Amino acid sequence: MYASMWAWRILGIFAFALGAIGVVLPVMPTTIFWIVAAFAFVRSDPRWAAWIYARPGIGPQIQTFVETGRIGMRSKAAALAGMALAAAGTIFLFWKHPWPMAGSLGFLAIGAAFVISRKAPLAAAPQPPQDIQTRKQGE
Repeated sequence: MYASMWAWRILGIFAFALGAIGVVLPVMPTTIFWIVAAFAFVRSDPRWAAWIYARPGIGPQIQTFVETGRIGMRSKAAALAGMALAAAGTIFLFWKHPWPMAGSLGFLAIGAAFVISRKAPLAAAPQPPQDIQTRKQGE
């Protein structure tokens, strides 16, 4: 149990570090590595996962995916656009090398199929309107 917790923690730290590099280098993805880190931290130290979830802009989407496996439409569009850009770069770089190009495009196609297959997050239940007038006792 103790060794398992440390294995998850080390995986989480490694994945988080790779994602942090992606914040600085636009050719490295951030989100996928931070999703892996959050999965690992949930199993080793949930406080670290909560820290990732608290990151503005990206944290709530990661939390939704880790907890429910769902991806919002804006996140899907961004992921698919990034994959399309990667596919264009792959074709540009490997157009004379069909096997590496086919392998890379195949992995991108698998990733795109996975993203497309994810459902959108459930909408929050509507809250009943709040009575903004306060009642005095006895009325």
